[in-house]
Amino acid sequence: MEQFKGQPRLPKFAIPKRYDLRLKPDLSACNFAGSVSIDIDIVDDTRFIVLNAAELSINPGSVSFSPRSSSKVFEASKVESVEEDEILVLEFAETLPLGLGVLAIGFEGVLNDRMKGFYRSTYEQNGEKKNMAVTQFEPANARRCFPCWDEPACKATFKITLDVPSELVALSNMPALEEKVNGPLKTVSYQESPIMSTYLVAVVVGLFNYVENHTSDGIKVRVYCQVGKANQGNFALNVAVQTLELYKGYFAVPYALPKLDMIAIPDFAFGAMENYGLVTYRETALLYDEQHSAAANKQRVATVVAHELAHQWFGNLVTMEWWTHLWLNEGFATWMSYLATDSLFPEWKIWTQFLGESTEGLRLDGLAESHPIEVEINHAAEIEEIFDAISYKKGASVIRMLQSYLGAECFQRSLASYIKKHACSNAKTEDLWAALDEGSGKPVNKLMNTWTKQKGYPVVSVKVKDQKLEFEQSQFLSSGSHGDGQWIVPITFCCGSYEKKKTFLLQTKSETHDVKEFFSDSNKSGMAHSWIKLNVDQTGFYRVKYDEELAARLEHAIENKYLTATDRFGILDDSFALCKARQLPLTSLLTLMGAYDEELEYTVLSNLINITYNVVRIAADARPELMDDMNQFFVSLFQYSAEKLGWEAKQGESHLDAMLRGEILTALAMLGHEETLTEATRRFHAFLNDRNTPLLPPDIRKAAYVAVMQKVNSFNRAGFESLLTVYRETDLSQEKIRILGSLPSCPDQDIVLEVLNYALSSEVRSQDAVHGLAVSKEGREVAWTWLKDNWDLIEKTYGKGYLTTRFISAIVSLFASVEKVKEVEEFFASRTNASIARTLKQSLERIHINANWVQSIKNEKNLEEAVQDLALRKY
Repeated sequence: MEQFKGQPRLPKFAIPKRYDLRLKPDLSACNFAGSVSIDIDIVDDTRFIVLNAAELSINPGSVSFSPRSSSKVFEASKVESVEEDEILVLEFAETLPLGLGVLAIGFEGVLNDRMKGFYRSTYEQNGEKKNMAVTQFEPANARRCFPCWDEPACKATFKITLDVPSELVALSNMPALEEKVNGPLKTVSYQESPIMSTYLVAVVVGLFNYVENHTSDGIKVRVYCQVGKANQGNFALNVAVQTLELYKGYFAVPYALPKLDMIAIPDFAFGAMENYGLVTYRETALLYDEQHSAAANKQRVATVVAHELAHQWFGNLVTMEWWTHLWLNEGFATWMSYLATDSLFPEWKIWTQFLGESTEGLRLDGLAESHPIEVEINHAAEIEEIFDAISYKKGASVIRMLQSYLGAECFQRSLASYIKKHACSNAKTEDLWAALDEGSGKPVNKLMNTWTKQKGYPVVSVKVKDQKLEFEQSQFLSSGSHGDGQWIVPITFCCGSYEKKKTFLLQTKSETHDVKEFFSDSNKSGMAHSWIKLNVDQTGFYRVKYDEELAARLEHAIENKYLTATDRFGILDDSFALCKARQLPLTSLLTLMGAYDEELEYTVLSNLINITYNVVRIAADARPELMDDMNQFFVSLFQYSAEKLGWEAKQGESHLDAMLRGEILTALAMLGHEETLTEATRRFHAFLNDRNTPLLPPDIRKAAYVAVMQKVNSFNRAGFESLLTVYRETDLSQEKIRILGSLPSCPDQDIVLEVLNYALSSEVRSQDAVHGLAVSKEGREVAWTWLKDNWDLIEKTYGKGYLTTRFISAIVSLFASVEKVKEVEEFFASRTNASIARTLKQSLERIHINANWVQSIKNEKNLEEAVQDLALRKY
């Protein structure tokens, strides 16, 4: 038996072909019984069958193997579960005959409350708390529901039968074939599924309403949700029907199943899960309430639905061979979700907003503790940590860069041929590059390996000399140190106008390009003053560092509105990253920020606000004496857009203005702007008296809640208590998240501690607690002490999973001193494990980066005069 322990993958001597699975959940006792008959092909001589099982009790007497070739039944002589490897080893007295046979196993399990495997979620019906049963199998949790070959490459068909209370709705991947009611129980059997991976199998049992529609080719689409909320499913339903039509055309392959159900689950660890034919969602990602959801909520529903439906092709029909290629699923679905959303809602300018995704990818990938897009997975415990900004956001960004380089039509054509070729099977990253290589005739494999097989990305430095541009690449690290990576970089640049554009591949450390052709002899002087912008429209996944002269010209171009929103975003974001890496003084960054004083574009301003929060936090540690002037500068910077937008929505204004209003007012509240705080409080009181008041529409509620919390302290708790009342009274998840995210912004440490304790209380669903961790800078120490005091409880509640890592990154990353690094290391020395190791290292690296940045700001000369000067300027 020892030979099977500690292995990353299951042995290959038996291959599953078909599962006949029967489950009987008991929702009041919170357990389940089950049996599975698996058609397997024995391809090598063996006395063992090894498959995955975890947290199941196996009935040894039920285990048998019946070969097709004879009537003999082989009973297992030994049945052993290996807990740490989550495997079940079945030993037989003699060698099993080669060929097909049926493996039968009976088992029992617990409907856990950890949101993975086969678990329970709770809901209320007529004031009574009830349980529902839900599955969440990705990445490696099907094994917690039934014994199986729980690896993406082990595809099989599934025939599922459920025994459930007769009054409940029971759903699975396929439509029900028949339903037999037998008193209080009914037996529902479903059509056999097409071939698929175990992580995509799904079962949901509970009480639900639904709304329904059909695609033009007759696929039935439904959105299920808690009783009484069905009308909140209409927006997602509409998006789903249109998106299925769009993808059918884009991939040139129709959706493979006869139906698509999407269902809102009250307790759900991820945002959503693309189970074949039965997509599960958090309520916030599927339901949209016309009256109480904000514009940002609407956009989130659209992009998440489009993301999950992209997986029905990219992931479900063609599946990654192993978790090393997870990015193929997630990067593609993220990129496709923007493609679809842009097609349905062009007015949202979603490709400009995509830069927010790229930025998150760049921020994580600027760490030495990042990882390549393709990451080696040696144990199931390591998988969840790579569901991160590298797999999703960097993945999507390099795909966008490649599409931009190859051209949209060629890219689509090659993608469709890749889907056709690998449909119903598995693929690796190389298979995709091969299809794009062939379709484009360009060296895609060579180019893209530099982006997926090594971590990090370059900063391209550019300077101008004698009508020539000198380019140089080096690895960008947020720590300011030098990495040794080198990339093949698709470079684009414009000189003085978007008509004058040049593209080339930078394949070496440095290159020089002549730009004479952009300027006629009569216009040579233009060369001396024209702006030059690299990475046009920010389609490349790299940073740009301009010499002082080029940077000054770009600042002038921003002030004079010569540049597109995407380019304004890129210049700002690169400068912030360079400043944090101590390659640019804070004075330069602040002066550049001043050039955005008349900015009105949502994506650019949203990033300006995030950068402001970062600068304020770090500057408060480095130069507290400058904070009054600095706050005054930032408040005046947002004044123009705040006055343009006002508090009231204008007739016919855009979706983006609605989102921006909320973010600008929240920023002014966080900066302590008195007029904003007063007006927000006035509107909040009107809202307390009447929840439907037009004075506090959903788009500005968060701003009002944050404003109220700025004034709360231990002696003046009224605003805090009022917000808790609103939290308890609303049954809209999006409203609860808005409130939870606002409460910890309070500057009072005692209140912050109360909020953190509340987040872990039974009043807050455990998936939502992470929203209550965004503490004010005054609350950092309290949050750290709280994390240590509650660590055992957090680990017990969330287990080894994605949500546990969120607690570490949210609280630990806020610090900016080397002493804190030692403290954190000491605390976690005896508490670390494979599922949090990467996050912990990244968080410690972030503290180091912050500490070095604080030090450099302390030493920065002329900062005081610069800040005073900026504060006095009227923007």
